[in-house]
Formats: sequence, C-alpha cells, structure tokens
Amino acid sequence: GAVAFASGMAAIDTLLETLRTGDHIIADIDLYGGSYRLLDKVCRKNGIEVTVADLSDTSTDIDALITPDTKAIYIETPTNPMMHVLDIKVLADRAHDNGAKLFVDNTFLTPYFQNPLKLGADAVVHSGTKFLGGHNDTLCGIVATSDEKLLGDVRYLQNTKGNGIAPFDSWLITRGIQTLPIRMDKAQDNAIKIVEWLLKRDDVTRVLYPKLDTCIGHEIMAKQATGYGSMITIDVASSSLARRILERVRVFHFAESLGGTESLITYPMTQTHSEMPKEILAHNGISDTTLRLSVGIESARDLIDDLEQAFIV
Repeated sequence: GAVAFASGMAAIDTLLETLRTGDHIIADIDLYGGSYRLLDKVCRKNGIEVTVADLSDTSTDIDALITPDTKAIYIETPTNPMMHVLDIKVLADRAHDNGAKLFVDNTFLTPYFQNPLKLGADAVVHSGTKFLGGHNDTLCGIVATSDEKLLGDVRYLQNTKGNGIAPFDSWLITRGIQTLPIRMDKAQDNAIKIVEWLLKRDDVTRVLYPKLDTCIGHEIMAKQATGYGSMITIDVASSSLARRILERVRVFHFAESLGGTESLITYPMTQTHSEMPKEILAHNGISDTTLRLSVGIESARDLIDDLEQAFIV
C-alpha cells in the first residue's frame, strides 16, 4: 500500500517516526540536506542513534556498523547531489540478515525507472513534489511499502499527526502521474544530450550522471534500474564561473526543487545542502564549483544553447 503526505519531508519524517527511542539507524553519507537535517537534529533529539557512513563504497563493512539496536538503513539511489548508485538488493539483504529494514528514497528515478520494493526494500519514499507531480505546482510525499505492519504504523501516524495530503494536491499528483512515462523519457533524452555536450568542455571539470562509467555504481545502475533519469551534477573550473552561469541562464531557472517540466539549476552549497557539515560536504565532493541540473522537457537544443551562452566569458 501507499500513503500520501503534505510534502516529501512529511513522508520521510513519518516513516522515521516508526522508530522508537533507543533504536539505531544507519544512513548513507550523501543525502538531500533536509533528510540529513531531520536525521541529525530531530531523530537524535528523540533518542534515536544515527550512524552516517559511505554506503556507496563497497569496502564499507556494513555488518560492523550494525548493532543489536539497528532497526533501519536509510539511503537514496542515485544520491542527491553526487549521483552515487547504491546496491539496493545487497543493502536489503544485509539489513534483513540483521533484523533491520531498508528504507529507500526513490525520488530521482520514480517507479518508472526503478522499483526498490521488488529489489528487497521494505519501504520507499518519494517527494511527489518532484517527478511524480511533474509541474512544480504542488507539494506531496509518498511512503509505499509491502510490509503490512509498517503500512499500518505509517497510516496510524499520518492520521495522528494530521500531515496527510490535501484533496486538490491529490488531484494534481494524479494528473501529473498520467504523463510520468512521457516526461521521464523526454527529460532523460535531453539529459543524455546535455551530458555529451558538457563532456566536451574544458571548463567543466567533472560530470556526474549514472550512465557514465565514471559515476560510482554505474554497473549497479544498469542492473537494478531501467533508466538513468534526468539529474546531472557538474563541477566547473571556478566558483566565479559557477556564479556567472547561475546569473546568466534564461531557459534554465536558477531555483531549488527538481523533476518538473521546466529545467532547473541549483547551487547545493547555498541551497539544498547549505546546512550540511563541512567535513561531509568535503567527503562527498560538494564545493563552491558544484552545480546540479534538473533537466526538463524543453528542446534539448534550446537548453544547450542556454548553457553555452551562460558559460561564455
């Protein structure tokens, strides 16, 4: 079953609310800044022990992180914003072997490209605000699970906390899902063309897109998903160039959020990840030269032309 909430963070908060004081959760190190803040500030305040580790690193000893109190592992894949791909089946097996559950944020790929429940995850969360809604005009969060007890707990908490989605927002999400396959395919096609253009530029020092074999977990992505999505993260030659691009884009919108019909460009250091500790930003490779692109369904040529004019000194 699935339960809809007033926002993506409301969905994540409610799922984590199924944990109790004294429980332990392991979270991947590369998460959306709001998810990290919730784990670091709210879960810990409520007496839940949180361990943050690089779960995309195959040398990480997951069993060594697990304690008798471990109740869940929490991940995104691909991660936000560094596009690391984590092996859902492997992490689900490690969690289940130790009596824990695996929670997966599937916002970037949606059920159209990736189905974590079929790979062993116990619950999937979505910011429906993003690709599921698809038009940047509503807020929504979703928790989906095949665990009957967990589903009952989430429904009970939604009713108790009063954070369910409103009727009109429900209609907007339903409308958006009707075009999900068309939008996902078109946005992915655009993203691949933009990636090809970015790779030719000397002033782009790094391109992160799961279709590239330079992206962490590229082989896993090909195994567990049917597409690569339309999120791209890049590093450019200098922070001044990054700022100039943000100021000069016209078809791309310099704004937070992602997954809509319009293409957006985001500066993680001051927007989505502004409250992340410096040591975690450094570990993940997020700096003042990092930009995140959410590619929409406009003309690919128009999007590339827009980036080209924004890059020009």
